Amino acid sequence: MTSTALIVIDMQNAFLHPQGENAYPDAAAVIGPVTQLIEAARRSERLIVFTLDRHRAGVPDFEQPKLPVHGVQGTMDADYFSGFGPRQGAAREIEIVKRRYSAFFATELGILLHEHRIERVVICGVKTNNCVRATAQDAFAWGFEVVVPRQATNSNRPYLAAASLEDIDRYMGSVVDLGDALSMLAGTA
Repeated sequence: MTSTALIVIDMQNAFLHPQGENAYPDAAAVIGPVTQLIEAARRSERLIVFTLDRHRAGVPDFEQPKLPVHGVQGTMDADYFSGFGPRQGAAREIEIVKRRYSAFFATELGILLHEHRIERVVICGVKTNNCVRATAQDAFAWGFEVVVPRQATNSNRPYLAAASLEDIDRYMGSVVDLGDALSMLAGTA
């Protein structure tokens, strides 16, 4: 059986809360599918990595000026959206704070996954064309089988989301239906 981990990208108030600084109408559509993936991973005792896009107050960041100041530590936007994040005391639920699009860049994610002998990563969350795609590309570069469930990610730019999913499926891994990803996390696929 392939050792599979779930990577949950940026399920934060910034994107999902109605008053979030980067909220967009379709973001809420991923809440249900991502929740299903988390529940399946918990039932199978899979490693779950929750990422947060978080930045320091008053400290300029290289992402600026391409992106306005966002995800500032200590603000509502930088926190998990209600119902997301590692459970207290759950050893197989890890938080990775990132300052760039990819959850692998300048974090411990790659070595953590290798230490747990992970072979396949299921990547979900927001946004398809940015943090999800960058994480998928780096997961591929680290030597992991990449799986992205199409219903568990989206973007405020649907045409960029579609192009990103096509690139991921063509060059980096597999874009699958939610049910297929749930089977992978359950260990039946």
